[in-house]
Amino acid sequence: MVFQHKTSVYRYLMNIRENYAAGFFVLMDPDRTRREDVVEHALKCCDAGVDALLFGTSLMMRTGFEDMIGAVREAVNIPVIIFPGGRSQVTEKADAILFLSLLSGRNPEYIIGEQVRSAPVIKSIGLEAISTAYLLIESGRMTSVEFMSNTKPIPSDKPDIAVAHALAAELFGMKLVYVEAGSGAANSVPDEIIRRIADEIDIPLIVGGGIRSAETVSAKVAAGASFVVVGNHLENHDNYFDLKAFVEAAHSK
Repeated sequence: MVFQHKTSVYRYLMNIRENYAAGFFVLMDPDRTRREDVVEHALKCCDAGVDALLFGTSLMMRTGFEDMIGAVREAVNIPVIIFPGGRSQVTEKADAILFLSLLSGRNPEYIIGEQVRSAPVIKSIGLEAISTAYLLIESGRMTSVEFMSNTKPIPSDKPDIAVAHALAAELFGMKLVYVEAGSGAANSVPDEIIRRIADEIDIPLIVGGGIRSAETVSAKVAAGASFVVVGNHLENHDNYFDLKAFVEAAHSK
């Protein structure tokens, strides 16, 4: 099938934002998704009305990342976007990549180092790169991204700090801000942080981590999320029955 759009994945995402209250993405972790299941799960996402699929992991314990993305991209008609945990997670088989900079941390490798190493490859294969500020918010427990990036998250009770980082991202010219509680988070990003950031920036806001119900999706959208991401919750395959409710909660105005 393969996703096709007249302009770009970014323009497609902006159309979703304009037509719905918010868009809804599913994050697939190649370390936690069996190869034999990945296409089936992707098709379930399409059937439920999911707007895009994100692919990425903090560690990468297995080979086959490129093959998994290629198989999914051939099966679905929504964009397959890389959500990279590092420079090794780049392939021309995806539709686009979120070109992330971990602005909430102070580890230069994840602010600019990994990006410098991956940029020539991204350019050479012609992969659409969507510049994205990645802000990690404290979630009640240490998450994989916090440990692997060796960075401290923004305290969940300090919205001013989160707002200042999001404004910096906008002034840098980034196209998206992604606030994240992290994989397996005990708590999702507080609605107050989402609300404060959404009130201050003009670029779209993605929210993920610790979201396990349609009610929580609705709350994030009401607070100002432009896109909501669910990943860890769907590692229990029975929870795919929740997908349609999640999508409807995001899309409903």
